[in-house]
Amino acid sequence: MELKFQVQTKIQKPVHEVFDAVYNPKKLSGYFTTAGASGPLDEGTTVMWGFADFDGGAPFPVSVKRVVADKLIVFEWAAAETDDTSGKPVKELPYNTTVEMHFEALGPSSTLIRIAESGWKESEKALQASYGNCQGWMHMSLCLKAYLEHGINLREGSF
Repeated sequence: MELKFQVQTKIQKPVHEVFDAVYNPKKLSGYFTTAGASGPLDEGTTVMWGFADFDGGAPFPVSVKRVVADKLIVFEWAAAETDDTSGKPVKELPYNTTVEMHFEALGPSSTLIRIAESGWKESEKALQASYGNCQGWMHMSLCLKAYLEHGINLREGSF
């Protein structure tokens, strides 16, 4: 069985605004990467994302594989499995998962963002990690919606 998932959210903003809010590190830090993002999600680059609300905000690499403006962002990052004994995330795993973000214009002021992640090994730890990431991406997409539609940061104080 292949471990993968997809979440989606409709956002009442033009596709370019939604895409830019993920691509642009300053905007991404306004609702998602609470300890910052080191640069834009340009194809072929590796940027560092940090989350102050998790593990002290230590940044980790995001390797950008493909970008199609206003349509697609694909990146890889370390699988977020937990250690058997501590339950804490293992920082250095021997494999990555792949995240695909699809942006679809539904009209001049409405966008559907679909986020899919795949590539976990077939194990109980990997299954649990995929559930956690599924929850995280749904949370991210709703935070993106609140940020763009209402100018608020839902992530602040959530964890």
